[in-house]
Amino acid sequence: MRLLWISFLLLLIRPSEPAMRPSATPPRNVILLIGDGMGLTQITAAMYSGNSKLHMERMPVTGLMKVDAEKSRVTDSAASATAMACGCKTKNGMVGVNARKKPCRNLFEQAKEHGWATGLVVTSSVVHATPAAFVAHVTNRAFQEDIALAFLGSKIDLAIGGGSKYFSGRKNDQRNLESELADKGYQINHREKTPLQALDFNPEKPLIWFAHPEEPEPVQMGRTYLPYASARAPVFLQKRSENGFMLLIEGSQIDWAGHQNKAEWLIAETLDFDAAVGEVLRFAEQDGQTLVIVTADHETGGAAIVQGSRPDSLQIEFAGDYHTATMVPVFAYGPGSTLFGGIYDNTDIYFKIKQALGWPEVE
Repeated sequence: MRLLWISFLLLLIRPSEPAMRPSATPPRNVILLIGDGMGLTQITAAMYSGNSKLHMERMPVTGLMKVDAEKSRVTDSAASATAMACGCKTKNGMVGVNARKKPCRNLFEQAKEHGWATGLVVTSSVVHATPAAFVAHVTNRAFQEDIALAFLGSKIDLAIGGGSKYFSGRKNDQRNLESELADKGYQINHREKTPLQALDFNPEKPLIWFAHPEEPEPVQMGRTYLPYASARAPVFLQKRSENGFMLLIEGSQIDWAGHQNKAEWLIAETLDFDAAVGEVLRFAEQDGQTLVIVTADHETGGAAIVQGSRPDSLQIEFAGDYHTATMVPVFAYGPGSTLFGGIYDNTDIYFKIKQALGWPEVE
């Protein structure tokens, strides 16, 4: 009996297990996928509606992220994306600036300083709040023509999404930014002229492809480019730089479905986003040097799967039509992925990516 007590006491006082450590070899590439408005219910609904496991389920590291903004428990996409892109809190509506309205250096800018290629693929306009946080520094997300102007100085290698009217149909200054970007060596394409599948993705020149003059249509109305673009973008960026690349992919319209409390649309957008995750994981598994992070900027709608749901029919109710303050999941795969387990703030996405890469914290 005495030996049993001694053994029990030793168990109580033994040191805790060491924390999981990141890979000794830093990733060469980073792909951040953001499901806008995608909380646990959105993922669960897609999981129950699909015919097979989600690709997100294959990712070995899981965490939870707090999403509050400066002076607000409920964030918007601008503040949350800025937290992830820049590592600083800001007020709702602000993009790429801190709470004092001072520009903050984002991950894309730092990637360029390291000689990396950068790119984004979104199902919104490319000047929408989330992609804007990785390109621009404006005090109001509504300044979309100013965000478009920031593309001229961003040196971004790839941009796929809607919003061509903010480049060539501008009201404030009548400039044609498409022509100016072409003068800088960009390939500029539009869906109505060149379908995405018809592009050769020539890596000799940076590429911008516009899916729509304003916002792309929902996936249920025929939008198909997100998974295809998510498969092609890493290969294109890999060829653009031998040093590495950083890619942002956003399933933008999960959020829009939540705002409208449309469950079928919400599930369709989440499944489309998960298909993009699958394409990225396929690349990362073959490449072996790519850190993949999947998360959300916030949850939208307060969605819940409620009583009356059956295997072939989900009953989803919404608490409202705006964002909620609930934590959102984080999934990670690849070198450095162990850093993304646990519970942490949305600004920590920025710092954990930099830690995985071994980039200095000095700004």
